[in-house]
Amino acid sequence: MVEVKKELLAPCGLWCGVCSIYIAHRDNNTKFKEKLLPVYRAFAKDVDDIACTGCLSDGIVFPVCRACAIKKCCEEKNIEGCYQCEDFPCKFIDNFPIPVGKKVILRAIPYWREHGTEKFVEEEKKRYHCPDCGNQLFRGAKRCNNCKVEVNVD
Repeated sequence: MVEVKKELLAPCGLWCGVCSIYIAHRDNNTKFKEKLLPVYRAFAKDVDDIACTGCLSDGIVFPVCRACAIKKCCEEKNIEGCYQCEDFPCKFIDNFPIPVGKKVILRAIPYWREHGTEKFVEEEKKRYHCPDCGNQLFRGAKRCNNCKVEVNVD
């Protein structure tokens, strides 16, 4: 049985456990944070701002997730996530600004809906590993940071 951490269950289906910002913060990986900083420059001034403890946590939530229209919509509908919504996919998904995120949402939500939370988390944990060396990957990774093989797990 897989441990389900509620704070990592982003309503949009982008499970926080494989988010680069979450992983960099969790592991206190300054080198990784430095690589992420240019990507998130609009939301982070320095490496200390590359921090998040999960979309639904009571701790640090990255600004993008704090202001998320999808999260707000789910709160207004009093549902845990898009997997419970009859309107999925909606304008918020159609207009999602990050292509890899939109791709993952469109894959993840139907799976979450069909198989439930435990199986959804278990499969996301399994999916984000290098097929060659088994190293943990983050969502959006194009290359394994361990063995350098190209990956496409999203």
